[in-house]
Amino acid sequence: MDICYTGLTRIAVAREWSRNRGEDAVQDRKWSRRKVLKVSAVSAAATLFAEPLVAAAPPATEVTSALVEAARKEGKVSFYSALELNVAERLSRMFEAKYPGIAVRVERSGAERIFQRIAQEQASGINAVDVANSTDPAHYLDWKNHGWLAAYVPDDVARHFPADQIDADGMHATSCAWTEAIGYNTSLVKQEDAPKSYADLLDPKWQGRIVKGHPGYSGAIMTATFVLARDLGWSYLEKLAQQKVMQVQSAADPPKKILLGERAIMADGNDYNLVLLKDQSKPVEVVYPTEGSPLIIVPSGIFQGAPNPNAARLFQSFFFSAEGQQLLVDGFAHRSFHALIKEKAGHTPLSTLKLLKADPAAVQAQSEEIKARYAKVFGV
Repeated sequence: MDICYTGLTRIAVAREWSRNRGEDAVQDRKWSRRKVLKVSAVSAAATLFAEPLVAAAPPATEVTSALVEAARKEGKVSFYSALELNVAERLSRMFEAKYPGIAVRVERSGAERIFQRIAQEQASGINAVDVANSTDPAHYLDWKNHGWLAAYVPDDVARHFPADQIDADGMHATSCAWTEAIGYNTSLVKQEDAPKSYADLLDPKWQGRIVKGHPGYSGAIMTATFVLARDLGWSYLEKLAQQKVMQVQSAADPPKKILLGERAIMADGNDYNLVLLKDQSKPVEVVYPTEGSPLIIVPSGIFQGAPNPNAARLFQSFFFSAEGQQLLVDGFAHRSFHALIKEKAGHTPLSTLKLLKADPAAVQAQSEEIKARYAKVFGV
């Protein structure tokens, strides 16, 4: 895949989605996560065997005074985000300071909840979302398939992001990333005794001392569960469940539990939470498992029916700007694919880690099965 650095005219070879299936699903209006995934999985299967088409992405767009003025006339932008609330709010307040007169309304929830809300709104003909991001990239397969996303490529994306982090049709790009990791409370666990791998979590000494997130709420945990089931097998998760694991919702919750000493070990959770706590000299340590760390990418896109389309474009451009991206890295230990962004000193570079990458189409097709099987295995 190639990027033209003087304007993004073609990004990649893309496969055509079956739009008729998506339109039929919208017209039916009896919406559910299961139905969305069933329709999209059929479309994805058809895509795998389709002849490749060269997708024409829109030209890269710079922020102009005309765009800023049009955004100010709209005066607001609605941002649906699976980022933690403090991250989404900080980013939004920074945008508002840069562009006075444009208010950002943050609607923050878990990725699966955001997915359900947008599906319900679209089925009811409600256009409320301007920009959305999700920790489950499979959601963008659904949204793109149903024609809900608008093509828009910020200039920074065209110039400074790798092609594999940009949608071929310019519908979305990766706004940030992180990994799911193992972690422990250093006041409760000695370094020499700490787990180094997922296999180590099965040691009987950790029974009743582990906490982990739930794929039914968190898109990040959904992705992590997918790659662990794929690479280690469900038999591994069945053995882990026998360790009397404390179950929480968000991928941000396990780090909090080990910090409080409610559990000594976390089986999964966002690595950035532990990195930030370590920066504050809190008694926690992050472990990047020897088997590899699940990579969580967070796409962001503008919606076709955005009620504030100009403010949405301006916000998306800010999100991907060097200013916005550096905030995510320096302030919140997120990872950026922006070529000009530098990792904060003392933080482990993403390039040094063994990464477990998910296939969004496979996650999309298997998500309902994963949630059901996980609930049965862990009894939650």
